Amino acid sequence: MTHETIVLGGGCFWCVEALYRRTDGVLDLESGYAGGETENPTYQQVCTGETGHAEVVRVTFDADTISLREIIDFFWQAHDPTTLNRQGADIGPQYRSIIQYSDERQRTTAEESREAAQSSFSDPIVTEIVPTGPFYPAEAYHQDFYEQNPRQGYCRMVIQPKLKKLGFDSAVITG
Repeated sequence: MTHETIVLGGGCFWCVEALYRRTDGVLDLESGYAGGETENPTYQQVCTGETGHAEVVRVTFDADTISLREIIDFFWQAHDPTTLNRQGADIGPQYRSIIQYSDERQRTTAEESREAAQSSFSDPIVTEIVPTGPFYPAEAYHQDFYEQNPRQGYCRMVIQPKLKKLGFDSAVITG
């Protein structure tokens, strides 16, 4: 088994984590903060939009089961990469679209995938593709948030429709 890790931000980390949790070959997910200047930021600090950090998910996957290209190709479907500092009602630089790569192969793969995905969007993709920097794990209550809170309002109104749209019908909780 060949483990590989990449950091992805596509709006609220609860959404990104819930989607990749259901992706074959994904081994581990950790929500956190990256891309900013503040060391060891808290959720409250990141929410101000003043730390420079984005909400991200560190995705560790089995590259023998799912390729890096497949991980990144799915990323374009999982959010709107054409909106700057926004995903739906979530507004601010902490919700920006970002890919943090760890080596040149990941950078090239991300750029090639972005170029191919652009034909699916009428507006330009604004996703940052930048080298990996410090990653700060989010607080424990953010980890596996959807799994722990499927009936919570945001989960029901935002995450469940996204899961269903992307073909993860069995993940939708009713009642």
